[in-house]
Amino acid sequence: MQLSATPYEERLTAPRSWWLISFLVGVSMALILLPFGTLPMLGGLAGGTAAAAVVASAYGSPRIRVVGGFLIAGEAKIPVSALGEAEVLDAAEAAAWRTYKADTRAFLLLRAYIPTALRVEVTDPEDPTPYLYLSTREPERLAEALKAARAAG
Repeated sequence: MQLSATPYEERLTAPRSWWLISFLVGVSMALILLPFGTLPMLGGLAGGTAAAAVVASAYGSPRIRVVGGFLIAGEAKIPVSALGEAEVLDAAEAAAWRTYKADTRAFLLLRAYIPTALRVEVTDPEDPTPYLYLSTREPERLAEALKAARAAG
């Protein structure tokens, strides 16, 4: 197994404010159940907080990795040999590629709370996907890792 020259790994974790929102969901559930007594109120606090935290954690669980000659983005696993040039997108350009510039055939690993992204062309003629749009906090580093993996392969 061949490792890329510049390994890359990133988890698209949810922002810290989402954990506060999870607690506030629990407080809301507690207030809803308050008329039924203290025990249901505490159950609502614990259950509501836990349920909202599970949702926040699951939404922030996708990873982007470059390893072994592959780009692994969420559930997609693409050999770097099937990828073309990578374009670093700043916040404004990333917003444009999420909206009016978007192609419905593209693969999107999109997280709205991450303003920057990387757009990578797919060069495999048998793949109908024109490009990958990957939300990432470090688009330059991911582009370098992909370039190094292509050079090593």
